Amino acid sequence: MRTVLLDVDGTLVDSAPTIVEHLAAAIAEVGFPVPDAARLRRLVGPPFETALPELGLTEEQTAAAIVAYRSSYDAVAATVTPVYPGVPALLERLREDGLRLATATSKPEELARKIVAGVGLAGHLDLVGGADHVAGRVGKAAVVRSVLDRLHLDPARDPVVLVGDRHHDVEGGAAHGVPTIGVAWGYAEPGELAGARLVVSDLDELAAALRGDHVWSTARPRDAA
Repeated sequence: MRTVLLDVDGTLVDSAPTIVEHLAAAIAEVGFPVPDAARLRRLVGPPFETALPELGLTEEQTAAAIVAYRSSYDAVAATVTPVYPGVPALLERLREDGLRLATATSKPEELARKIVAGVGLAGHLDLVGGADHVAGRVGKAAVVRSVLDRLHLDPARDPVVLVGDRHHDVEGGAAHGVPTIGVAWGYAEPGELAGARLVVSDLDELAAALRGDHVWSTARPRDAA
């Protein structure tokens, strides 16, 4: 069975406006100067544990900002996050084609479950995989590893591909030998998806790519001897 691992933010849902709003409020709450919206938008996708220190926040400010962000954003995310038009129909078609679908998102897994249920996508997914900070599962590579393990997949043997919109998706998949299809409608900067197997401009191109053979690979992970 061919398996598709799907990023969430910028791939299935257009979450950036809400994330930027709540992140700006959280950064202000810890007393750090709030960057402009364009700079904050570039933080959508990677885990804030690494993204916020890159802005200059201290370890203590980062931890406090994440707590403030989670307390406000998590309460509303499942009801205010818009799904990209056409995504539900695409997932339904892919399931009809016999593909197994799961998410692999840097969002906390519990929150990811609430969001995909809130936007009506849960019924199309075999697994909602995300981060788990208590278990130390932070970052796309760790999330991908967890999803592969739970679905009993070996990328050296089983056809699996990751679909995402940021370089973190490309790198997280590559760490385990999983090729990535980049989506141009997400939040990537120009050239950011250069390492993807290919980049698609719309949902029809994505569907066509997943029905073909080019993107599917059983290459071994980079660190395998």
